[in-house]
Amino acid sequence: MRSLLALALLLVCCAQAARADGIRVAVASNFAGAARQLASRFESRTGHEVKLSFGSTGRQYAQIRNGAPYHAWLAADSRRPALLEAGGLIQPGSRFTYALGRLVLWSPDPGLVDEDGDVLRTGSFRHLALANPRLAPYGLAAQQLLRKLGLWDALRGRMVRGENVGQAFHFVSSGNAELGLVAASQVLGGNRPLQGSLWIPPAHLYEPIEQQAVLLQDDAVARGFLRFVASDQGRAIIRANGYELP
Repeated sequence: MRSLLALALLLVCCAQAARADGIRVAVASNFAGAARQLASRFESRTGHEVKLSFGSTGRQYAQIRNGAPYHAWLAADSRRPALLEAGGLIQPGSRFTYALGRLVLWSPDPGLVDEDGDVLRTGSFRHLALANPRLAPYGLAAQQLLRKLGLWDALRGRMVRGENVGQAFHFVSSGNAELGLVAASQVLGGNRPLQGSLWIPPAHLYEPIEQQAVLLQDDAVARGFLRFVASDQGRAIIRANGYELP
């Protein structure tokens, strides 16, 4: 009996040690689906747990500046990772671009969004969802797009803003907004595109959405996870989720 108890205790200790090798990764909300697939594949290959925390890039940046215990960060822009690097808050040489995001105007209604996005001018809708431009790079891209089209002030009263592009997408998919400016990966990624209608705005109407990753702690597991993200297998997962690659 004592031998069995000792064996059980040893197994518990081993399990706890394995869990101790896990890492915490902050992830921009637009990249949630791809990040889950990357983490699952990495876990199956290595046995190390990857705990993902989703949110707006602006909010996560503030958390990291205030000492949040993340091992790595998959952000939705390049500006904030560069600021962390300039402040000496990342591991030297770890910053790289892992994906290029695209903006899309999408509605679950198959007949609402036309191929040129003229629905934004015709006004045949009550609410337009987008992410907060101050916190989310996709929200900033949406703001830049609407300003270029001369529609920002005209549509301001109809805007429904989420803290991040994940919330903006939820507003549209739940029916609280007829259409929204969201991430193309949310609509076109995965095994099959979502139903409805969409318009992909020309890329020159907003600044490039260059999504960068950084290593925050000198941790071998976290470093290995970022290497996997940048590997051929990782890049294939990213592309399959509707992103372009650098």
